[in-house]
Amino acid sequence: MAKNLRLKAARAQLDMSQQALADAVDVTRQTISAIERGDYNPSIKLCIRICQALNVTLNDLFWEEHEHDTL
Repeated sequence: MAKNLRLKAARAQLDMSQQALADAVDVTRQTISAIERGDYNPSIKLCIRICQALNVTLNDLFWEEHEHDTL
């Protein structure tokens, strides 16, 4: 799993610490850290709560973009 730099950037844009985000979505700071490191794949419910707390969409934070070859 790749690091989630978009989550870290969205959090930083709001000047929000990992602890503040964790408190907002009712998880531990370690959970937020693990998601950002790519060590933990959050449930869709947690993804939605994180997006709501950061005022972004699921696509903004969690959608993986892939290059598609055309034939």
